[in-house]
Amino acid sequence: MSESMEKKLAAAMAELTAVQDAVARAEDELGQSSATARSRDRAVEVTVGPQGELTGLKFPDNRHQSMTGPQLAASILEAVQEGRSEMARKVMDVFEPLTRTAGQGTGIRGIDIDWNRAFGSALEDSYGAGRRSSARLHDEIHED
Repeated sequence: MSESMEKKLAAAMAELTAVQDAVARAEDELGQSSATARSRDRAVEVTVGPQGELTGLKFPDNRHQSMTGPQLAASILEAVQEGRSEMARKVMDVFEPLTRTAGQGTGIRGIDIDWNRAFGSALEDSYGAGRRSSARLHDEIHED
């Protein structure tokens, strides 16, 4: 193997190690993350973990006591969707630097992440689609 090839290989290996270290740091950071969100009517507050799982549910000021079952359900779903969307944005922000093209001549590229596959419906709210259907359901319940 030529000396220039060895240098390229060493540079690529160093870059790969750096990317692996950055991914491990990002995973550690996100492992301790959560997102808290409230429904628009302020009746429900949720906390969502790093994988979009519901880790907390509160009913501030007991506003839920005057709500019908469908109204409360809509508020819970809305708050959970908002929390999942916020957590998805946090994950994307943490991993974004790793998705950029990397390498100076080594040919190693940034990590290619399919955010839609990773977050599904949680990501829709970031772009408004999920919010529109959630808001529509909430409005329909209020009309009843």
